[in-house]
Amino acid sequence: MSIYRMRHLGVLLLISIGLLCCRPTAVHQESRVTHCESTLRLAVTSATHIGFLSELDELDCVVAVCNKQQIYTPLPDSVMDLGDATSPNLEALVLAHVDAVLVCSYAGSQLESQLARLGIRAIPINEWQETTPLARAAWIKQLGRELGCEAKADSIYRAIETRYCHLVQTQASVVPTRIMTGSNYRGTWYVPSGQSFMGQLFHDAGFVYPYDNDTRSGSIPLTLEACLLQFREADVWVGSDARTLSELRAMDDKHTWFRAYQTNHVYNWLCQSTSTGANNFWERGVVHPEEILEDLIHIRLHQDDSLHYALHLENGEL
Repeated sequence: MSIYRMRHLGVLLLISIGLLCCRPTAVHQESRVTHCESTLRLAVTSATHIGFLSELDELDCVVAVCNKQQIYTPLPDSVMDLGDATSPNLEALVLAHVDAVLVCSYAGSQLESQLARLGIRAIPINEWQETTPLARAAWIKQLGRELGCEAKADSIYRAIETRYCHLVQTQASVVPTRIMTGSNYRGTWYVPSGQSFMGQLFHDAGFVYPYDNDTRSGSIPLTLEACLLQFREADVWVGSDARTLSELRAMDDKHTWFRAYQTNHVYNWLCQSTSTGANNFWERGVVHPEEILEDLIHIRLHQDDSLHYALHLENGEL
């Protein structure tokens, strides 16, 4: 039996008898994965990682994922499902013989320390912490450095950045269009701040957004009264959770009070999504914010036949 196989069998034994909480023995100290494309065995914990890897043509490296049913990009049946990203199946992870795991460094997460105890390298990909679309997309360069394809990743990002900046420049003198977003959930309406991923996209697409100058982080909770004050006369509504206007009305009859509903200018981000919760908006869209920006510009111009991720709500009946 090879030393490699013996090491993994030993780790499996530790897992089975609950001794992984003991003091770690050896931790991998290399600053970068040194494998070539064809030999790297990679596990990922977020759908956004799949977007980056797909753009780099490195999907063949993926042998395990978390929440496989929520991955939009087709993956082979041989790719193992590790379960929920907050508590992935460590035994399955070891059985997959991975060389490294792409992780999100969430506060309170124990995954990186658990991987260290297993002798498996963790590669943090924390694009979710960035507040601008291009900063999120730029994480492809970090991943490219880790995988040994830095020049390719830099080239991809430069093309994305050039296209995005060109689109922004074309919207510098457009006729102002008012936008609203979100929906009412148990009496509270959550909207993005102006200094967030979506807030920046609204601004760059030439929309008038009431919270454009709001510097708070994360979502802003609003009362229905505040929403009516800010959004009742908005021209378009982007980011609804519904697929039809009738479904939106069924979710809360108060949704019908807004002008965008009344004029049938409501959109969701479900054009490329599945019934299991997968959505390419959070895979390719994170890598290609210029495509999301194009969608918003087309929405402002009522060009529904040119959308990548957005979907115009149908005027369906219940």
